Amino acid sequence: MYSFLFLTLATPIAHAQLRPESVPGGVAEIAVAAAGAPRPEVRYGGKPVLLQQRKNGWYALVGLPLDTPVGEQQLDIGPDGHRQPLPFPVSAKAYPIQKLSIKNPKMVNPDEQDLTRINAERERQIAIRSLFRDVPVARTDLSLPASGRLSSRFGLRRVFNGEPRAPHTGLDVAVPAGTPIRAPADGVVSEVGDFYFNGKTVFVDHGQGFVSMVCHLSQASVEVGQPVRRGEALGQSGSSGRATGPHLHWSVYLNGAAVDPALFIGPQPAPSSAR
Repeated sequence: MYSFLFLTLATPIAHAQLRPESVPGGVAEIAVAAAGAPRPEVRYGGKPVLLQQRKNGWYALVGLPLDTPVGEQQLDIGPDGHRQPLPFPVSAKAYPIQKLSIKNPKMVNPDEQDLTRINAERERQIAIRSLFRDVPVARTDLSLPASGRLSSRFGLRRVFNGEPRAPHTGLDVAVPAGTPIRAPADGVVSEVGDFYFNGKTVFVDHGQGFVSMVCHLSQASVEVGQPVRRGEALGQSGSSGRATGPHLHWSVYLNGAAVDPALFIGPQPAPSSAR
């Protein structure tokens, strides 16, 4: 049934601005079934992936974590017991280093009590961004949640107060406190919380494991379960959590993996040196 399967970095559909990039932290776009075929079952790393039906066939949009090994990866096509591998290449990408000074030392080296909270919050956020709400996703272009200077790009290898930490898994936008933060696309609010590092945070589920997160807000104006439309206000910017000043941090997830939000928006000015 799947003998015709092939790999292609396909041309995005006409209205979309998604720019696939099969690199760690990027999005691989892969043809997985011919036009007219029933919707296939497709998984990557055991997780279902976003599928779109187009005029020339079914395509999988696969989020690649920042720690994805360079070389050959594979999708699994078909139901349990009858899965067939579909290999695809992942190319290398170098991300620069960013050094930041944090005034509150507990935001760099939390104490034991805070670590307990942080670990619990991490598990909660992993669960939220890994949800798979099986609805059609016609559009994969996203709108920037706030207009402003791009102040810190995705994938930066971060050093806080001289100590290496996890890479930056979002795109920062420098905006004054109180700036309206808007939904990047239609979806359903899947979480509203106040987290140790992220501060006040809103997750929007766009469907099929395609999730946006906005954080460091001063306040949220939506509730869990609320449907939102592209451009609808989610809250206001601030500097809650681990932040060196007011700004928006925006993360995008596909099949649970943090991927570069810049791939989903139109061309933007090059990010300046981050705060």
